[in-house]
Order: sequence, then C-alpha cells, then structure tokens
Amino acid sequence: MPRGHHSRRGAREACSVPLLLGTCLSLMVTASPGTASDSPPDYHGFNEGRFLPYLNADGSDLTRPPRLGLSFGGRVIPAVMDSGSTGIVVAADLIPDWQSLPSTGEGRITYTSSGRIMRGQWVTTPVTIEGADGASISTSPLPVLAVTEVDCLDTARDCTPSDDPHGIAMIGIGFAREHDAQAQGTPDKNPFLNLKPHEGRSLRKGYILTQQGAHVGLTAANTEGSFRFVKLARQEKVDDWAGIPGCISINGQTPPACGTMLVDSGVAAMFVTLPPAQAGDNEGSLPPGTTVSLQVGPAEQAQDLYSFSADDGASSLAPSAIHLRVSPSRVFVNTSLHILNGFDVLYDADGGYAGFRQR
Repeated sequence: MPRGHHSRRGAREACSVPLLLGTCLSLMVTASPGTASDSPPDYHGFNEGRFLPYLNADGSDLTRPPRLGLSFGGRVIPAVMDSGSTGIVVAADLIPDWQSLPSTGEGRITYTSSGRIMRGQWVTTPVTIEGADGASISTSPLPVLAVTEVDCLDTARDCTPSDDPHGIAMIGIGFAREHDAQAQGTPDKNPFLNLKPHEGRSLRKGYILTQQGAHVGLTAANTEGSFRFVKLARQEKVDDWAGIPGCISINGQTPPACGTMLVDSGVAAMFVTLPPAQAGDNEGSLPPGTTVSLQVGPAEQAQDLYSFSADDGASSLAPSAIHLRVSPSRVFVNTSLHILNGFDVLYDADGGYAGFRQR
C-alpha cells in the first residue's frame, strides 16, 4: 500500500486508465474539507480479518445483490449483503425463540429504493455470517430486527404489505444511513463492525467489498495494492461517519453537481438526485446514450472515478437502470452494486476512510 505523497497533478488526470469498453477512470487520494493531509491510513499491525466469498459468486460480473449465510445457532439462511442499509433485518419466524430474547424495543427500517418499511422488535443475539467456502465470522450480541410487519411507502416501487412476513433476510453493513429513513440504523447494529474479539488478534474495524466476496476486518494483507482514499467527515448529531462526498455530471456538463455517494450492494439500479442544471428535462430516467460521470471527494478536491453510458450493456459498471429525481436542494447518487465490477470498495470505521482499489 502506498505511503508517500501523491501528486495532485497526477490525481487530476481524468480517464488515465482504460477499464472497460466505454468506461474510464482515475483514482485519487483526498482529505476531508478543511484538512491538508493526504496521507493514507496505515494498516500494518492489524491481523484480524476473514474473507467471506458470496454464496452466489461464480467468477463473472456481479449483476444481482451478493448473498451470505446467516445463522442464529441453527440452520443457515441465505441473506442479501446490503451496504445500503445498516442492521440485520430478518423475518421473525427465522429467529429461533425470538420472543424470549432480550429486546431493546420496537424497530423500523425503511428501504427507500423499494419503498418497503420493515417493522418489528430489536432483539439482542449473537449471529454467525458464513461465506460460500465455510469461512465465517461471529459477532458479539447485537440488536437484530425481528420483522413482524411490512408496510409500504406511498411512492413504493416494489412492495407488498404483510402482517405475517416470511423469507426476509438482509445483512445491512452500510454507514451514514441514519438520515435516509433509517434513524435506527446505527453502527452498533452493523455485524461487520461488531465481531466477537479473539485473544491475541488486533482488529481494525471495517471491510472491503469485492466482486466475489467481502473482507471483514482491515489488515496489512487485504489492504495491499493501489487503494486511493477519501477522508470522511463526522456526522454532527449521530455517532457515525458521514457519507462519501462525490460529484456527478451528465453529458459532461460543468460544474458537476456535488453531494454524497452511496455504494449500495443491495440494488442493481442506480438512484440519482440532481438539480435542474444537471438533470435538464429528464425527470424519472435518462435517455439511452447519456454519459454519466462520477467523481469522488468534496467539490473542491473531487477527482474522476468512472464514466459510462446509460443502457450500455458493454460496460459492467453501467447499472441495470437509472432512476432520476430532480431537486434544487439535494445531490445524491446510489452507484448500485455494479461499481464492484471495477473496484474493491473499502470502509474504515475506526479511521473514517472510504477507499477504491481498481482491479
């Protein structure tokens, strides 16, 4: 992992590395607004980490949400690994004797991409999460949402209400989700950040999402390579890091619109909120052939990450669909899971960094 100073000139060279047909990228190191340091974090000395291959990984491009095994001491349940939410959310009937477990009260998590509202009880229990090869991690006891009811937002895209839900299993590992209808999605509910400690091991809380699996715990070994980092700010009223700063441009329009970026492994479609100056008359979707360019970092330091054309089936970075909302007051882009076809994405919960490693 590089440790020296990274040239600002080199970081600004857009599209310097060809990645896929119709796609180009440039990686960067940047610091949070108001700081001058661009030194990357040092993971030497940390040795607690486990790689969990996805249950549905087959060596090809990722087109559907990745899955891992989830267990409460009994059978293993296939569950979606979702970096767009925080907290394990499971139909109550999948948790053995859930009503006898300690409870911290009523719970609610809303998935704004689909419009589903999960309601139930936060019950406290240790969990085990398994990969396809049998590798596993175990957590300390943490709150798990035992879902007893599903409601739908008025604007729901994919939702069926139920007062007897079955088959729900989500492993939410995201951060900075509290202000997106997930007020209860705090870091104490993130299983990847609440590992059961092992004596003699040194843990750096965080993870790396790849096309084929997830590294849980950051180590000197799994962070090797050309990672480039962006420093995250702290949220003001929540004990969590803020979202990844990022910018988006449609058809090369300048200046780009800057706000926050979410790497969401739980959806195949991209969700974008843009001001009229960038969105134009394209409320709802973007026409085929539209060029979408993403940058990472705060506005004054943002650098090119990758570009693609809407509905470009030749690029594995292009999402399955793009849902566009026009707003004069918010800029937001949910990249979809397709970003993992070109980058390994790191989250450092202890140091407050996001990182992108080109493959």
